[in-house]
Amino acid sequence: MSDNNNRNISSELFAESTKIVPGGVHSPVRGFKGLNTTPIFIKRAAGAYVYDVDDNSYVDFCMSFGPLILGHKDPDVEQELHVALERGWTYGAAEEYSLKLAKYIIDRIPFIEQIRFMNSGTEAVMTAIRLARAYSRKNKIIKFSGCYHGHTDSMLIKAGSGVTQIADASSKGIPHGVVADTIVLPLGNCDLVEKTFERFKDDIAAIIIEPLPANNGLLIQDTNFLRFLRDITKAHDALLIFDEVISGFRVCFGGMSELLKITPDIVTYGKVIGGGLPVGAVAGPAKIMQMLAPVGDVYQAGTLSANPLAMVAGLTTLKKLNQNFYEKLNSYTNEIRDTFNNFLNHSSACAAIDCKLEMISYQSLFWITSAEQTSANISRSFAKLFDILIAKGIYLAPNAYEVGFVSIAHDKNVIIKLNNLLND
Repeated sequence: MSDNNNRNISSELFAESTKIVPGGVHSPVRGFKGLNTTPIFIKRAAGAYVYDVDDNSYVDFCMSFGPLILGHKDPDVEQELHVALERGWTYGAAEEYSLKLAKYIIDRIPFIEQIRFMNSGTEAVMTAIRLARAYSRKNKIIKFSGCYHGHTDSMLIKAGSGVTQIADASSKGIPHGVVADTIVLPLGNCDLVEKTFERFKDDIAAIIIEPLPANNGLLIQDTNFLRFLRDITKAHDALLIFDEVISGFRVCFGGMSELLKITPDIVTYGKVIGGGLPVGAVAGPAKIMQMLAPVGDVYQAGTLSANPLAMVAGLTTLKKLNQNFYEKLNSYTNEIRDTFNNFLNHSSACAAIDCKLEMISYQSLFWITSAEQTSANISRSFAKLFDILIAKGIYLAPNAYEVGFVSIAHDKNVIIKLNNLLND
């Protein structure tokens, strides 16, 4: 049995990394800022488990922050990747693999007529905003505090978990002119949205929102609020952009758009769409999408866009996502949520945590939260919980405001293992 308190090699590697990589990591949340341990260096993964360089094993609920809905190293995805790898791994040219993935999605999501693949959710959002401004011939974008849309300049204002510990909840290096065209409003406030349209009625290009905000906690929205956004954008000839980088293909195949029966003008995807490889996408009706170069005047390009390996991994993954799959996945999530809540409510190990924590879930996403505390206190409480769980061999995303993800690999056997670890 591994000793999950022995992470000496991880500590040594992190010390080395800080000398040559800013903060020692290539994405901020991996830096374990605010936690009581240095980052864990992962060596390999399989199914619902990750294994670190010190040979510790963990039940993984980070799942690479969401893409791995099938779990690590799904055998079918792995097999198709081996076949694709033998053909070549990048061409910088037209190929059929992206066509197959595009057709599979378009055939199953009614409002999507065209789709453009790129390399990340950030890139997809950046393109969606550019499209919205070009199509509407307006400048201003409304976004909501607590929603994160990647690190493109105009969206990195009062953003989500990755920047919550930066003093101004934004980022240096963003010009004032860019900030001026981004209007940040609180979630759920219809009156302020209406007043904003009254003030800038001739210059609002679009509203962008995560229909299931999941980058600053799991902030489940009132469906009536989202429907209001659809109605007011139509009334003012503005576009509605759904950022479904996290929720797309995860809550159901058509994402929150399908669950809520709300049709956006533009949708952005990432994470699950690539099956664990880097993919982002922007999609919508042809009249908007045709504005993209080379047929239109809105420029977007990428050397590795629609990478053939990512296209194959994405298509293999999406082909598994039927109704039975989602029913089973959501059932596993409910059991895992109940198992965690039993631990949080009754375990003596949680006595050192100075507030009552609770896990909430939506489909296959979950978040551990507390209604009793301020943001700073929640972060301290989470740090204590993170220590407890890591020592038991359970790996959560290393930030109090990141959500957790369940995969189809978190099956009955893993749930039994989880229960044993929590009660050990």
